[in-house]
Amino acid sequence: MQKQQKKSRAQLLHQYYKYTGFYAFIWNNTKKAIMPLLLIIGALLVVNYRVMSISEMLLYVTQNFSKTFIFSLFFASESFLGLLPPDIFIAWTKTTEHPLLYLSLLAVLSYLGGVVSYYYGRTLLLIPKINDYLEGRMSKHIRNMQKWGGFLIAVGALLPLPFAMACLAAGMIKFPQRQFFAFAALRIFRFVIYGFAIYSALS
Repeated sequence: MQKQQKKSRAQLLHQYYKYTGFYAFIWNNTKKAIMPLLLIIGALLVVNYRVMSISEMLLYVTQNFSKTFIFSLFFASESFLGLLPPDIFIAWTKTTEHPLLYLSLLAVLSYLGGVVSYYYGRTLLLIPKINDYLEGRMSKHIRNMQKWGGFLIAVGALLPLPFAMACLAAGMIKFPQRQFFAFAALRIFRFVIYGFAIYSALS
């Protein structure tokens, strides 16, 4: 009787993520993220052709708001639930005098925003009432983080999924700090990829 081949670590991980619904989770959340993204693109196109060109609009923002204000607004958004789409800020950097420098700064601020969310999650554990409230509100995110750990952080960093929420949940389950920093650093690659795509579209 032929011996059954031992499965590799990669195969075992694939099997685990398949059985625990990781791939279905990614697909379902990507679909949910696509619709708002399409609505934003549609709204921008309407504005571009009916009201003001996107380039003129972004130039208006550059001329009427200080860079400190824009970077502060972006950092606040990335630190607390990621309410504002990073793509708008990436497009804004294209109209500045130092696009690559400002794009790099956005990437670093986004990463640091994730770190703030992570430590925010760890701090909340010390306040029982807030911890209990958030554990109820974020029970799904916490369960997913317990199941998938670093891969969920990596997916949140790279795809249009709630990165800040993943970081907050990581903090709440006390995900190891060194591993968190490593997985969260993938956020920088998202800005490289999206920056290239958006810069090409605005050229």
